[in-house]
Amino acid sequence: MSTQAPTFTQPLQSVVALEGSAATFEAQISGSPVPEVSWFRDGQVLSTTTLPGIQILFSDGRAVLRIPAVMAAHSGRFSVRATNGAGQATSTAELLVTVETAPPNFLQRLQSLTVRQGSQVRLDVRVTGIPTPAVKFYREGAEIQSSADFRILQDGDLYTLLIAEAFPEDSGTYSVTATNNSGRATSTAELLVQGEEAVPAKKLKTVSTSQISASQSRVQRVR
Repeated sequence: MSTQAPTFTQPLQSVVALEGSAATFEAQISGSPVPEVSWFRDGQVLSTTTLPGIQILFSDGRAVLRIPAVMAAHSGRFSVRATNGAGQATSTAELLVTVETAPPNFLQRLQSLTVRQGSQVRLDVRVTGIPTPAVKFYREGAEIQSSADFRILQDGDLYTLLIAEAFPEDSGTYSVTATNNSGRATSTAELLVQGEEAVPAKKLKTVSTSQISASQSRVQRVR
C-alpha cells in the first residue's frame, strides 16, 4: 500500500460570525494512511474541555469544527493539522465575532456563457455579508451538490461552480443564493452548451461509383 503525506484539497476559510450564532470551519483532506486530525486556536489544542460545546468531526476526509454559539472571546486564529506516517500539513483561518450585521451582497455576479461540448466551465461569484453567508448553487431550481463532475469551491469571498466536462444536457438556468441572518441575495445566469454538429452525408461520399469505374478503366489501359 502506497503512502501519501496529508494535503488539503480544500483549506480552511476565514469566518465572520454574529455573536450568539454558530460558526463552522471545514476542510477537505487527503492522505494515505488516513491522517489523524487535531484542531488549535491561537496555537492551543482544542477539545470539548478547553472550549465547551464545540463539535469536532472527521469522516471521509472532511474535517469540521463547529461552535454552536460564538462569543467575542472565541475570535482568533483556528488551525487544523493532519498527520500520518508520511508527513503532516496545516491549514489556518481567522474567526471574527461581531455584533454588526450586513446582508449578503454580490461583488461579482454570475455571467451567462456559451461553450462547446466537452469544455470545462467555471461559474464564479463574489459574495460578502456579516455573518458569512451560506452560498448554494442551483440548476433549474434544483440544488447542486459538490461531486467529481460538479465541484463547488470557495476561496475567501470567491465561490465557484466548476463543471469538469460540459454536455448539452447541462444547459439551463443557473443561480446562486447567499443567505445569512440579515437577508438573502440571488444571482442568475444562463449556460448554453453547444453539441457536436452533424457531418453532412455528402461529405462522407468521397469517391463516387463513376470515379471508381474510371479508375479501373485507366488501370486496364496501362496494363
